[in-house]
Amino acid sequence: MSGAAIAELRRALERALVSLGIGEPAGMRMQPSPYRTSFPLERVEVTLEGGKVLDLACKRLDWEGLEPAARMAKPRFLHDPEREPAVYAEVLPQAPPGPPRCFGTVAEPGCHWLFLEQVEGRELFQVGERDLWEEAARWLARFHVATAPDLDRHRVAGRLIDHDAAFYRQWIERAEKFASQRGDGSAAAVARLRSHHDQAVEALLAQPRTVLHGEFYASNVLVAHPNCIKFSSSQRENSMQFGEAVRVAPVDWELSAVGPGLSDLAALVSGWPQADREAIVAAYEDEPGMLSFAPRDLDLARLQVAIQWLGWAPPEWEPPEGQRHDWLAEATQLAEELEL
Repeated sequence: MSGAAIAELRRALERALVSLGIGEPAGMRMQPSPYRTSFPLERVEVTLEGGKVLDLACKRLDWEGLEPAARMAKPRFLHDPEREPAVYAEVLPQAPPGPPRCFGTVAEPGCHWLFLEQVEGRELFQVGERDLWEEAARWLARFHVATAPDLDRHRVAGRLIDHDAAFYRQWIERAEKFASQRGDGSAAAVARLRSHHDQAVEALLAQPRTVLHGEFYASNVLVAHPNCIKFSSSQRENSMQFGEAVRVAPVDWELSAVGPGLSDLAALVSGWPQADREAIVAAYEDEPGMLSFAPRDLDLARLQVAIQWLGWAPPEWEPPEGQRHDWLAEATQLAEELEL
């Protein structure tokens, strides 16, 4: 960060802590956060009067704060710098324990910051043990069950995106536009998907709705031992062996929405072989209060996730090496299996 950006962060954090009654910090130590996000993220150790230390993740939410590559990749129409703070303030208090604690926000023209507890853990995509993925699925089910009854209030108070017909259709339209620009032969396949897409949209709109994380991918879910704030890598490994309690801490709520809960589940299970995917899905479905659903319902959500990725960014953007996936092949296969 530049000197001006660091000064801005310090001022914003001081205002947020004072507004919470915590008081002005006696000292701050900054370093880049180890967790990836499309928005700038800094880790700040704040020393308070009396010696108490807060370990915070400080996230800038302004569009102008994005790096050029991130601005190219992220659809501009989804951006709302006040959505994620609203979700932390208005929605997550009704969620199961797990997400980071919020230590305040700053919302001023051109200056939007979110200050969160720095959760020590591993991103779920780095975890090979399926048991931890199943635990994440259970947390997700509890979240969906807890937030569904008050959905209308959450939608307004949390500034949530609506996964309605227009939302779904814009992705296949974008996918078709980008495919025509690539000139790689994918346009015909995307056109076939679009010709039957309305059937998928109608089926998705008929599914029960709840609050969605919106991007419940493994890179946005941290798993951590619930009783530790700081511990070494070896301790972290030992603390998350099978049979011990694990904290599921979803982060990056900037695209939170209302829609079918299976959209979140589809994001979580993307990339898993069928047998493992079925086990993760079963963990989600077996949670108390969760409505039963057919495999076809989840496949429809998986199809829409694939289509959304096809329409996510223009052809000149290339995803990082570890995030590349043949979403067109997945969408085509799912459409065939669904007989669309």
